[in-house]
Amino acid sequence: MKIYIETLGCPKNAVDSEMTSGFLEKNGHEMVESPEESEIILVNTCGFIHDAKEESIDTILELSKFKKHRCKLLIVSGCLSERYGKELFHEIPEADVIMGVNDYHNILDIINKAEDEPRKLFQSSHENTVLDLGPRNLSTPKYSAYLRISEGCDNYCSYCIIPYIRGPFRSSPFDSIMSQAQSLCEGGCKEITLVAQDVTNYGIDLYGKHRLHELVEKLAKINDLKWIRLMYCYPHLISDELIEVIAKNENICRYMDIPIQHCSNHLLKSMNRKTDKKEIVKVIKKLRNKVPDIHIRTTLIVGLPGETEEDFDELKQFVKDMRFERLGVFEYSPEEGTPAAQMENQIDEHIKKARREEIMAMQQQIAIEINSNQIGNTLIVLVEEKVEEENVYIGRTQYDALEIDNSVTFTSDRVLEMGSFIKVRITDAMEYDLIGEDIYEPTQ
Repeated sequence: MKIYIETLGCPKNAVDSEMTSGFLEKNGHEMVESPEESEIILVNTCGFIHDAKEESIDTILELSKFKKHRCKLLIVSGCLSERYGKELFHEIPEADVIMGVNDYHNILDIINKAEDEPRKLFQSSHENTVLDLGPRNLSTPKYSAYLRISEGCDNYCSYCIIPYIRGPFRSSPFDSIMSQAQSLCEGGCKEITLVAQDVTNYGIDLYGKHRLHELVEKLAKINDLKWIRLMYCYPHLISDELIEVIAKNENICRYMDIPIQHCSNHLLKSMNRKTDKKEIVKVIKKLRNKVPDIHIRTTLIVGLPGETEEDFDELKQFVKDMRFERLGVFEYSPEEGTPAAQMENQIDEHIKKARREEIMAMQQQIAIEINSNQIGNTLIVLVEEKVEEENVYIGRTQYDALEIDNSVTFTSDRVLEMGSFIKVRITDAMEYDLIGEDIYEPTQ
């Protein structure tokens, strides 16, 4: 059968789709790049916040139109179907199969049964292990890949639905991760981004201790692996050992994604975060002291229940003081089934929007100042795209995650290979992008 997969949401969803695609192909199915060609369409949905749910539903309905042509089967999977499987089954009759986030290993059986049972709801309980279906079909360029090291989450932040969708925290075995990484690198991968709901918690369930620093140090020894990137590091679990490993290994990116969410202690407590403002500031200062060129990416939430003007003023000052190199701000979205959705003192939508816009305006100024400091510097850039203009390319530095952060637009007088690393001199800067030129000097 010819199968098309549409993936929405985060890198963890992307890994699910990549493994499912590889598994299906290994078992005789053909993966195609457009829904027009497909006999089966699988939509891997996101259900994290309201906007993501809307996008998922719109995508399901849009892709259902292909059932009038070649497509015989429309399957919906992922976080939205895990969370609202029964509702989707009843309200979207166009979907033939609804399956949850733990059912991908049953995909062959589900497809076979769907021929005899045209509409079916499959939702198994959370597995004890992390899903691993074998070799993946990367949705990213071959030189860059996500490597999921755990599944689920035990943090239970009061605003977040993920633990109820993805289940309890469970680490992938150390040797399995290393084997996956080695296989990716043998296939041409040069950048690996470690992802999970909480990478810093890695190992605690399997080994009784946190082993992220050991894992990263072992990964750093893989030949030809140029960049190792860490996403979703909770501040209270960023250990001295991890910081030391980053500092002494050049192929671990001077970049860390730390979801802080807020700085007001009473809000951090109501969010059920495991840290306070003092500890957050302490770990940021420690990182910048031990790894001077580190770029910290974080996310903040404004409009949380009970967020006062004083809390918001404190958050603005915190952003000014910390001067994060990368910052995203979200308006609080009350999610059904979470404690925060039931809290008193919910904030009006127009206030949330205004607060987000105010902080993002502040961050734009901070970003242009930080980027301007790069003018005149020479940076290593991963080449990713050739644009239509003659001799113009686009790439990323180690300070920028795939599909998330800044880019570098630069000129070069030579033909460059996608996925190669070159030196670029920065000549200009904007809020979120850099301009430069290839400084390649051919031998005489």
